[in-house]
Amino acid sequence: MKLIGSLSSPFVRKVRIVLAEKKIDYDFEPSNPWAGDSPIWEQNPLGQVPVLVLEDGNTVFDSRVIVEFLDNASPLAKLIPAPNRERTEVKRWEALADGVLDAGVLLRMERQRKPSEQSADWMTRQQRKIEAGLQMMARDLGGNAWCAGNAYSLADICVGSCLGWLAFRFPEIRWQDELANLARHFAKLGERPSFAETTPQG
Repeated sequence: MKLIGSLSSPFVRKVRIVLAEKKIDYDFEPSNPWAGDSPIWEQNPLGQVPVLVLEDGNTVFDSRVIVEFLDNASPLAKLIPAPNRERTEVKRWEALADGVLDAGVLLRMERQRKPSEQSADWMTRQQRKIEAGLQMMARDLGGNAWCAGNAYSLADICVGSCLGWLAFRFPEIRWQDELANLARHFAKLGERPSFAETTPQG
């Protein structure tokens, strides 16, 4: 099994954390999807990472699909509950964290354009998504030990990957100062080897 992706991608990190928690062996192939000669296009027609290449050569892409596949591939350390209300809660956290990340990626890309080509309204809209998403995370986490239910799950992995990327790419967004419960949760997650070993790079 091979994972293709970027060490700076929060979506790749989410998959790498799941692989570590599930203790699944794999090979990692770094790939920059923005490079003109990136081999990622041969594996994913959308040109996005991560991509999981299976033993038979088939590929699985989109981090949400990959992590669900991996959670079902091994009974060890189940991260997604069986289909019921608890499962929906975990997947809702995933959608929230991924949505904040999508807004962050769009904001970062817009900022990389020439100033004359940037849209202030577009950037404000993405910033609003990030701020509102973080507020909802803090509200729903409250004083709970874990994001969903009474145990560590994919919800925590998604939130931790999201917060880690924001700290990496947008240090000026001081969510740690304003949302103390998220900061505590992020620090707790950072003590896990799966998080410590996948800190964003690049």
